Amino acid sequence: MNKNFFANATIFNSFGKFIGLNFLIATVLMIIQCPSCFLSWEGLWSLRFDYIFSFLMSASISLGGFKVEEFYDKRISWIAAPVKRLLLTTSTYLLYTFIISFVLISGYVLTTVEGVHLGNMNWYRILNSTLSTIVIAVIIITIFIARSWLYEWRHAALEAERLKTESISSQFQSLKDQLNPHFLFNSLNVLSNLVYESPDKSAAFIQQLAKIYRYVLDIQEEELVLVARELEFANSFLSLQKIRLEANFTYKIDIPTIPPAYIPPLSLQLLLENALKHNISSQEQPLNIHITLANDSLVISNNLQLKHSADIRSTGIGLRNIEKRYQLLSNKKPQIMQTAKEFTVTLPLLRISAL
Repeated sequence: MNKNFFANATIFNSFGKFIGLNFLIATVLMIIQCPSCFLSWEGLWSLRFDYIFSFLMSASISLGGFKVEEFYDKRISWIAAPVKRLLLTTSTYLLYTFIISFVLISGYVLTTVEGVHLGNMNWYRILNSTLSTIVIAVIIITIFIARSWLYEWRHAALEAERLKTESISSQFQSLKDQLNPHFLFNSLNVLSNLVYESPDKSAAFIQQLAKIYRYVLDIQEEELVLVARELEFANSFLSLQKIRLEANFTYKIDIPTIPPAYIPPLSLQLLLENALKHNISSQEQPLNIHITLANDSLVISNNLQLKHSADIRSTGIGLRNIEKRYQLLSNKKPQIMQTAKEFTVTLPLLRISAL
């Protein structure tokens, strides 16, 4: 009840301001047209039709501007397609203004001029009067366009800054996750066993571990990284997990030719960690991760066998972070699909020339 009350109060307040502003505009126009008419009731009464006409014209033109902007705000971005937005906004509003002005002027003449009816209406004069209104409409739509563009530009700038902060925070968190005691303990525990079992394997393990740390540190300030670098990191990360989990885990990176494209850094790490964290990996139910290329996108999939521990809860922060970074960098969107048996994320490849 309270929410509805406040919502209705806000709408009523906005409507009241709209009506008041257009009455003010009509009043100013009448003062310019006939200042002496405001000195007597008879003078004011003589302006009644002109006053109503001026109010209706002002309200219709300004309301049309708001509605045209509202319509295109939901469909075409000033940032993504400025020329298309400018042409459609301007042409739509001017067409609307022409039609509404033609109707109002015709109605005004029929109402106020004696002996005039549709049969003897001077349509040429009506048309000239309508076209003169277009000049005012051009000024109004210029104001609306500037206002709309500035609002969207400001929103995009704030969103970019917020996303930059979130990205830095996420990358820092990723670095902390790689350096946390649990990860180090598991890695060192596996390494200590390998030292006695196989010096060659232990050396390979150390090399992969070093690649992981070096990559995470190198790309802290990057917005995009080559797919080849991200796949190299993924291979290092997954090979460590394979050594640790052995037969409980398998993975396959099936990309014969790596394209010269880009993706947001650490996207694969977030997806791979999620798969390992939230799914069972055992001899009876081994976890399988598959990375491939399809339709100019990286496809990361794993068999779905979720853990039932109450401590394992997915907040979706990693996936949302990836989606927001794509939203900032391009008009392409990651696709997330979950079935009863498989979880798949599709990451579109980005190219610098297309950004």
